[in-house]
Amino acid sequence: MASASIGTTDAQAERAAIAAGYPLPISLAGKLRIAWRLLLLFLAVVLLVPLHYFFRIVRYGSPFPRLFLFLAGYISGARVIRHGTPLRRDVFFISNHISWVDIFALAGASGTAFVAKAELDASPVIGWLCRLNRTVFVSREDRSGVADQINRLREAFADNWSIAVFPEGTTSDGQSLLPFKSSMMQVLDPPPPGVLVQPVMLDYGAIAEWIGWIGVEAGGDNAKRILARPGNFPLHIHFLDPFDPRDFPGRKAITAEARRRIEEALVGALGKPLRPFPHNVAPVRYEAGQPAA
Repeated sequence: MASASIGTTDAQAERAAIAAGYPLPISLAGKLRIAWRLLLLFLAVVLLVPLHYFFRIVRYGSPFPRLFLFLAGYISGARVIRHGTPLRRDVFFISNHISWVDIFALAGASGTAFVAKAELDASPVIGWLCRLNRTVFVSREDRSGVADQINRLREAFADNWSIAVFPEGTTSDGQSLLPFKSSMMQVLDPPPPGVLVQPVMLDYGAIAEWIGWIGVEAGGDNAKRILARPGNFPLHIHFLDPFDPRDFPGRKAITAEARRRIEEALVGALGKPLRPFPHNVAPVRYEAGQPAA
C-alpha cells in the first residue's frame, strides 16, 4: 500500500499515476481488508435500516441515519476529531471537499442532510441511502427546474433540518481550495428566516493528498484504495463561527465570506499558503495552476 506521506519522489510519482487514472495494485491483504469493511458496512445497514423504519412509525427525526453514517466513516478508517460546535437547527453548513469520506464524517458529527447531484438519486443503493438521510437532489443542467430545487431546499429548512453543501462542486487534495460556486447558494438569496451559515473546514493532515479523490481516478478505484488501506487516519472537522447571511447581501457575498473563513482556517492548519490545484475542473471552469480565489 501507498505511504501516508507524500514527501518522497516515489510517493509523488505514485500519487500522480493514481490521479491520471492508473489504479493502485491491491495486495491480497488489501483485498481482505476491503471485504471485511464491506461486510461491516452491510451488517450496519441490516441492523440500522429496520430500526430506522420502525422508529419512523412512532416518531419523526430518526437518529439511525446519523449513526449509520458515523459508523460508515469509522469503518472506512476515519477517526474524527471535532473542533468547535455545530449548530443543530436552521443552519446551512458550507464546507471544503476532499473525499467521499467527508459525507460520512460530517453527517456523523453533525446530523446534517446534504445537497447532492441529481445523478446520485438514480443509483439503486447510494441513492436509497442518500434519501434515508433526507438528501436534497439538485440538477445543475436543469435550468428550468431551478425554482423547484430552491423550493425543496426551503421546505427542508422549514422542517428545521440542517443542510450541508460542498460548493467546490468536486473534491480536491486538501492543499488547495477551488472556486466556490455561488449558484449552489441560491436558497440563501434571500435567506430563509432564522437560518445561519456555518463554514466547516475539513483537514486530513499529512494524509490529505493521498485520501483526496482527484484527477481522473475512477470512483470505484478510489473507494478500493481507501478501503484497502491498513489502519486508520485522522479527520479534523473544524466547525467555524457561524454568521448571519443577512449581513452579506446576495449569494455571491455569502459565498465569498464562507470561502474566506474556510481558507483562513485551512492555511492556519497547514501552516503554509494554499497552492493552486494541479488539475483541470470543468464544472467550475478551473484550469490547472490558476489562482482559485
